[in-house]
Amino acid sequence: MAKHKIRPEEIRKMSREEKLKLLRELRVELITLRHKAATGALESPGRLRELKRNIARILTILREEELKGKP
Repeated sequence: MAKHKIRPEEIRKMSREEKLKLLRELRVELITLRHKAATGALESPGRLRELKRNIARILTILREEELKGKP
């Protein structure tokens, strides 16, 4: 899993399957961190924001490709 900001260029180089796999992994991590935040065990609150932004980047690029008709 990515522990940093995922650049749009990196996402665009991935296949659709890789993007969807990464999206699933990030969503699972987000759920885990939300649970930790609720119980007060969260070490890095900034990681939540970073995860949400990475998820949004992937979804945006997937949508752009869908609108272009790109497989």
